[in-house]
Amino acid sequence: MIIHEPNAIEARSMEIIESELPFPIPEENKAVVKRVIHCTADFDYAENLAFSENAVAKALSALKRGCRIVTDTQMAKAGINKAAAGKLGVEIACFMSDPDVAQTAKECGCTRAVASMEKAASLPGETIYVIGNAPTALLRLKELIDEGRVKPALVIGVPVGFVNILESKDAIMQADVPYIVAKGRKGGSNVAAAIVNALMYQITR
Repeated sequence: MIIHEPNAIEARSMEIIESELPFPIPEENKAVVKRVIHCTADFDYAENLAFSENAVAKALSALKRGCRIVTDTQMAKAGINKAAAGKLGVEIACFMSDPDVAQTAKECGCTRAVASMEKAASLPGETIYVIGNAPTALLRLKELIDEGRVKPALVIGVPVGFVNILESKDAIMQADVPYIVAKGRKGGSNVAAAIVNALMYQITR
């Protein structure tokens, strides 16, 4: 049977995912896991996604308080549901294209991702950091945490690739902050956005 109605398509997709999960997922984390599988069709995420203790509950509380979200790519920013963010009063920012970030990166000989984390560290209030592409952003974020300059409400660490990927994810899982991390090489901006949306939908839908 062909399904045409968008909400019905999503509901049926989630039913299929639920039925094909390879093992039970803790209820508090299930919505995030299912949303990531929904956007990737990759059931490896049932095992690969790692959650610190009470990460989802802490993230939901921060979102209800209208925290800021900072992403490492415009793609991740674009993928986050703006209507849901608007309902929560959540600002979504990405500094990668900012001229001052480009200038800082040039002067310090670092990546724009590192410079964008530096800029984000100067902002007041609660922040959820969403890293879907740049492991150097995660590594710098860990340093900023260790220096006491930032205390993220949550770090979503799902960069994809081959260089610095495992090291950056391991570093964030060793930091004393809430995290959702995709262990191994998989991830991406689409996964990062899916995690944010899964969290927001639990409040707004």
